[in-house]
Amino acid sequence: MKARIFMAVITIAALISAPFSFAADESEGIGIFETIHASSVSFDETTAAVDAAFASSRLVLHAAHDVRVPDDKHRARVYVLTSPAYADAAKEESARTVSAQVLRLAVYTQGDEQKTFINMANPVAHAMVFYSESSNYKTLIAAAAKAAGEMHDLVSTVPGVAMATQQEPIRSEKHYRAFKGDGPARMMAKFRNFRKSQLEIMEDSAENFDAVVEKVTAALSKRAVIGPEDSEGWEQLALIPVGDDAVYIGVSNPYIEDKMIRINSRFRKDGKSENSPYPGVDHVAALPAEILIIREGRKTLVLHYGQMWRMQLYFWDSGYRAFTANVGVPNRIALSIEDTINAQ
Repeated sequence: MKARIFMAVITIAALISAPFSFAADESEGIGIFETIHASSVSFDETTAAVDAAFASSRLVLHAAHDVRVPDDKHRARVYVLTSPAYADAAKEESARTVSAQVLRLAVYTQGDEQKTFINMANPVAHAMVFYSESSNYKTLIAAAAKAAGEMHDLVSTVPGVAMATQQEPIRSEKHYRAFKGDGPARMMAKFRNFRKSQLEIMEDSAENFDAVVEKVTAALSKRAVIGPEDSEGWEQLALIPVGDDAVYIGVSNPYIEDKMIRINSRFRKDGKSENSPYPGVDHVAALPAEILIIREGRKTLVLHYGQMWRMQLYFWDSGYRAFTANVGVPNRIALSIEDTINAQ
């Protein structure tokens, strides 16, 4: 099936001790990203400290990827993680919700002095989206908040100052639970929620699940990655089995990295200067793009997300003008993923 078009501050104690009471306070708003640390050392020293911290963390590291920032004006690295405790809490949930289980941490430089910061794709906000229909919703929100606490703990040994700053886009819990896009751009996402935005690339029988995983990974390895001007070719950053009936594959390429940073930087003013031309680097925790392989009933399905839905989830603060100026980008990304996997 073809896809067609595309700071409130909280404390970590609040996240851990009363996660749902915080989540239910819609007046505060919840960021799709959260800044969790301001480092006092260099980018290289910060990433080295994060790398070392995994040895004593309960989190599992699946991938670390250096993001290609336009013109090399900033530095950025994305870490792809999972929390065994969170996964256990969600083990009875639908295979279609596995995107909530994959956690992302970003280290990046920003500002005239190119200081280093750490943020995360907010697990609580993601749980609100993907577990909105679950009968265990409150329990899963609490589990997501504990996973967020694990991510705070992971970076606590990095020199600098701990933070808990909700980062744009910021929305209410009610908005996340029915997320179909934002404002007038909802029509661009065809008013679809996450389930309807999971677009089918391929279908096979349930017993061929493992063979389909092999087929998809082989297809990804065959097409070379070219550069930021060309959307073709995808790098497989992570392959994560989630339970018995789902595999998450995280992919990226220079094109999507260049576009997402430029789109979010174009109309931003705060933090933007000659020495810091791409403040949108603070949104790289939106990476990687996702391919899901799930076993559902008698079928194995290969799915990906409608990229306009996904772009709005992570980049709505770019502004409506940014979306209209780049209206063809999400479709180009989606079709490139489909074409790569279907090229057997």
